[in-house]
Amino acid sequence: MMTERVVIGTRGSELAMWQAEFVRRSLNQAFSPIDPEIKIIRTTGDDVLDVALSKIGDKGLFTRQIEGELLDGSIDLAV
Repeated sequence: MMTERVVIGTRGSELAMWQAEFVRRSLNQAFSPIDPEIKIIRTTGDDVLDVALSKIGDKGLFTRQIEGELLDGSIDLAV
């Protein structure tokens, strides 16, 4: 039996990983041949730690890189 490859993109924070794992398990239960892979994507918001986030951008600091990988097909869904 061939397994469908599905890649979930997410940040590496504890909350994001919990959410991604929840989605992975849910997909696996609903579509048993699918066993999604979780891909951790570092974002600008993860990397800039010495400046107040409000001074360097908006919510895109935590989503821009993930959205880019979704649009270019590197990941199948984003959490």
